[in-house]
Amino acid sequence: MPRPRTTLVALTALTAGALAAGGPASAAPAEPSPEERALAVGTGGAVATVDADATRVGLEVLASGGNAADAAVAAAAALGVTEPYSAGIGGGGFFVYYDAATRTVTTIDGRETAPLAMGAGAFLDEAGDPLPFDEAVQSGLSVGTPGTPRTWVTALEEFGTWSLSDALQGGIRLADEGFVVDETFRQQTADNEEKFRRFEATAELFLPNRALPEVGSVFRNPDLAETYRLLADKGVDPFYSGELAEDIVQTVQDPPEAAGAEEVRPGLLEGIDLALYEAPLREPTRVEYRGLEVYGMAPPSSGGSTVGEALNVLEQFPLGSLPEVPVLHHYLEASALAFADRNAYVGDPAYSQVPLAELLSDDFARERACAIDPDAALEKPTAAGNPDGEYGLCPAESEPTVGEGTEGPSTTHLTVGDAEGNIASYTLTIEQTGGSGITVPGRGFILNNELTDFTFAVADPTRPEPNLPAPGKRPRSSMAPTIVLHEGEPVLALGSPGGSTIITTVLQTLVNRIDRHMNLAEAIAAPRASQRNTATVSVEPAFIDAYGPALEALGHEFTVSEEIGAATGIEYLPGGLLLAAAEAERRGGGSAGVVHDVLGSPEAAGPDDPGLAPPLGDD
Repeated sequence: MPRPRTTLVALTALTAGALAAGGPASAAPAEPSPEERALAVGTGGAVATVDADATRVGLEVLASGGNAADAAVAAAAALGVTEPYSAGIGGGGFFVYYDAATRTVTTIDGRETAPLAMGAGAFLDEAGDPLPFDEAVQSGLSVGTPGTPRTWVTALEEFGTWSLSDALQGGIRLADEGFVVDETFRQQTADNEEKFRRFEATAELFLPNRALPEVGSVFRNPDLAETYRLLADKGVDPFYSGELAEDIVQTVQDPPEAAGAEEVRPGLLEGIDLALYEAPLREPTRVEYRGLEVYGMAPPSSGGSTVGEALNVLEQFPLGSLPEVPVLHHYLEASALAFADRNAYVGDPAYSQVPLAELLSDDFARERACAIDPDAALEKPTAAGNPDGEYGLCPAESEPTVGEGTEGPSTTHLTVGDAEGNIASYTLTIEQTGGSGITVPGRGFILNNELTDFTFAVADPTRPEPNLPAPGKRPRSSMAPTIVLHEGEPVLALGSPGGSTIITTVLQTLVNRIDRHMNLAEAIAAPRASQRNTATVSVEPAFIDAYGPALEALGHEFTVSEEIGAATGIEYLPGGLLLAAAEAERRGGGSAGVVHDVLGSPEAAGPDDPGLAPPLGDD
């Protein structure tokens, strides 16, 4: 790996001065203000989330001596308050953690599970046809066993230094005191207004006085504060086997529709489903890319396998020496190939054989890479490969693989790094923006609609479908929390919301940072394109403006999407510096912060300063 250039000398000198003046992170509490910043550089630890209040809560934990796991749980609890339509204890997620003491990466699978009473035809109507998607979402049938509370406890027990009670205090305070409503929160409420009005408890909580919350008003959630206090006092037992579990089951089995609202389908969740729920530790996925070790989430997430396979394919090409348009062309083609294989082979490994080792093998990547023509785009959808361990020249074309899934564009991601080098990359969700729309009465949180991530019906009876519903099964996910190391040492971490575009957002950001030599904030802000083995590429308007004609000349076709993803990340720079990066504009702008700020503002060094982008990987 090339060593950092001398442009980092000035920043390193700033670090020494900051440490001499301020002492270690635990010596004095941070005083970060709730603000939206796309870039922060400093020492003592870094946090990047989509929300300034959540970032502030995470930084307070780091400044008070907590580690990355403690701060991640605290920030996640805060996001349950300020981002209730994207995350919360009614959902689940994937937690990827690097432990600096052992130099190992471990993951926690907090994915929701199907009720034991759910079978393969759960989302079919009486005639055997798939239910309309919106009908399935807005029902108890869509609600899986939530995994988030168990994930928090597992993370703290395995990696943390704080108790759950301590980690929840910032979220409790935020729910009690409230947060200032911004345009994004109001718009998300408006987008869900029809759904929310179907359920009395949801309308009462999120439509105060039966109206949309006003921008600039303070939104409080005393019910959630009390729920957090219950968990702080008694742990997660009430959620999985006590009074709160009873409320959840009752709500799922008999959704409390508002007066006059159309009846929705009841769910299958029972007390036994909550009582049996576990958030197991799993081995991460791992690939090497340009001399870096890239770790991700294994199945039932398809994030780690699909990002990893695409990187393996891209490594067959010298992207670092290619112009922008060929780099982006190869990125789009590799993504399509990896998505074809994802759709064909990835599901819950407890229910189907996922050929993970072969999907991530270099030999399979070389075979898949031979399908990429540098001068012309593949016809989409393209066929899945055959990860059978016997590879050679490009195999004959088989039938195209479709079925990218119906994952919604919601979810949220947070990234935390502490001064010791521990990293938490955590993606959590309730699925669609607004989830199922069903709030547990008196408890202050919305239940997920994660079970609509299952494939509703078999598209091709000649091919096994790895993602049909089954008792206790975890639906396939695209969440892709990612950590990158070099020779076992931390380099960077990132992730994003966005349904199946999560995978392409993470992949494109890695290509931007490693191959296109952007700094992490620039890599996140760059215009996005998402090719998921579909006839057209989903692209942001700025991407069309910059690259559209040149890529169209190669055969790519586009569908415009106003916004793709909302990434956050951190990077360890030389000299003890940490860089935190978030979105500048997407989803209203994210929030990047450090415990001890060295730059004061991004303009102090300039976001284009090469000192913020030391070379990564092998050229």
